[in-house]
Amino acid sequence: MPQTRKAVKPARVSEVLAVYLQRAGLTERVAQAGVIAEWPAIVGPDVARVAAAEAVTPDGVLLVRVRSSAWANELSLMAHQIIARVNAGRTTGRIERIRWLVGA
Repeated sequence: MPQTRKAVKPARVSEVLAVYLQRAGLTERVAQAGVIAEWPAIVGPDVARVAAAEAVTPDGVLLVRVRSSAWANELSLMAHQIIARVNAGRTTGRIERIRWLVGA
């Protein structure tokens, strides 16, 4: 007698990817990296014109390139508010601090 296969319910790609990232230990890093794409919406167009998020370190430091040292100083005074906006609603991928990098 031929064997019959059990029907397998198709899975969504997003579900498969989420399981893979979790098993690989990458869920936190992917969530952190999402901050870079979200940066303009988080800080608004005025700040986004002079400051661009470039990377996030594994320990949660967001590296942001700013146009000048004056802007770095101004934004460093707002760092606590910016971090709060970045982390709002996040359970994973939270940012601990921001490091401002001056220049192109």
